[in-house]
Amino acid sequence: MGILELTILAGALAGGFVSGLTGFGTGLTALAVWLTVIEPTVAAPLVVICSLISQFFTLPAIWHAISWPRVLPFIVGGVVGVPLGTLILPMVSVDGFKLFFAIFLVLYCAFTLAQRSAPKLAWGGKLANAIVGLGGGVLGGLTGLSGPLPTIWATLRGWSKDEKRGVFQGYNTAILLFAVVTQAIGGFMTLEVGRVALIAFPATIVGSWVGRKIYGRLGDSSFNQVVLALLMFSGISMIVAIVWPG
Repeated sequence: MGILELTILAGALAGGFVSGLTGFGTGLTALAVWLTVIEPTVAAPLVVICSLISQFFTLPAIWHAISWPRVLPFIVGGVVGVPLGTLILPMVSVDGFKLFFAIFLVLYCAFTLAQRSAPKLAWGGKLANAIVGLGGGVLGGLTGLSGPLPTIWATLRGWSKDEKRGVFQGYNTAILLFAVVTQAIGGFMTLEVGRVALIAFPATIVGSWVGRKIYGRLGDSSFNQVVLALLMFSGISMIVAIVWPG
């Protein structure tokens, strides 16, 4: 087994673990590892495939907590928002927008982690959920960051960790399925992507299983802290990548 295969396995194990633990974050952890040995045109669809593998593997354990009347507005908003974000892509500075959003992520998560208890919002209902899903979709089409807005919103609603995760996974799975279809139509699902996906598959499953086991031991407050810490790390990583490229 060469360095390519070992690196793919390491990234898949880390990405599967984080996704199994939180319900999102495969790309955040795996992409930085994979980009050291494979091209972005292979790594991007690989993230989508491994994310879906992890989602489908852990979804049965959280299925009982998914409230479809709650999740569907997020999904509808997200599916509408992705092409809108893609449409306005030529009109904005993507790096500038990502930097602004990354700074917001870091400041918000740091502030919330410093509080004794997270703030809670009870207003808005399904309309607010749809608007947040739309915003997440636009961000996804514009920058590839569809998850953070719905994730932050779910942490503000006062839901249990299973209810929050039900929203994360329901929304993320739908957006990922949409992404895999569009990437397949665009010709990005190549034989090379299939080859590395087969290498990554077992490590993704193992990582997801371990992460899911640890998730079961977390309380609501601890889960919130893990999610916010992961989002803050995501923001810091984006800032570093933009300010100090290469």
